[in-house]
Formats: sequence, C-alpha cells, structure tokens
Amino acid sequence: MASARWSRAAIYRRLLFAAGMVFLVIGAIGMVVPMLPGTVFLILAAWCFARSSPRFETWLLTHRYLGPGVARWRATGAIPPLVKLFALSSFVGTFTGSWYFGAPTPVLALLGVVFILLAVFIATRPNR
Repeated sequence: MASARWSRAAIYRRLLFAAGMVFLVIGAIGMVVPMLPGTVFLILAAWCFARSSPRFETWLLTHRYLGPGVARWRATGAIPPLVKLFALSSFVGTFTGSWYFGAPTPVLALLGVVFILLAVFIATRPNR
C-alpha cells in the first residue's frame, strides 16, 4: 500500500490557511464596507493563521490598518462601546431588512437565533 502524499496534519494546515485567506479578504472588505463586521473576520483569520502559518499571523497582527483590532482583542477580549452599538444596530437592521424584503420564516428564525446569541456574546464582553 502506497503512503499518503500528504499527512492529515498537512491537509488540516492547508485547509486552515485557505479559510484564513478567505476570512482575511472578507475582513479587509469589511473594514471599508458599512454593515460588514471586518474585525470579526480578521480575528477568525488570525486564529486560522495561528494554526497554519505563523508568518501570516505575524503579518496580520503587525499590519498598520488590519492588525490593531485583532491585537486589541487578543490582549483584552474587550469590545469598545461604540463598536458594540454598531454591531447590535447592524443585527437589528439586517433582521428588519430581511423581514421587510420577505425572507422566508426559517431564514428569519435562523437569523433571529444567531443574532440573539451574538448579541449576548457582544454585550457580555468588557468595554475596555
């Protein structure tokens, strides 16, 4: 029996790296597009890079524009009050818009559950 070309750990690292790149792109877009929470995706990207590519993790954490929010999250786990307000307002706006434009009931139910869970998480984080 031939040995596997890639080990399971190597495949896992590559998948995490690919996910990190996707999160990085979405996070970078979210830094300039209203209603898209960029820092959340950058935090996810940093988590993926920490397990797949320390070089990219370091690059992200030291990036002039993308890194400060991620570094602050890692240091304190805090979410500033204005960011909390923006996030919670985004949840309400997205849910209201989805309802207004006729999203199916199962979609609204899923959004409602996800937004409530996220809102509880965000509200329970320290402010500074």
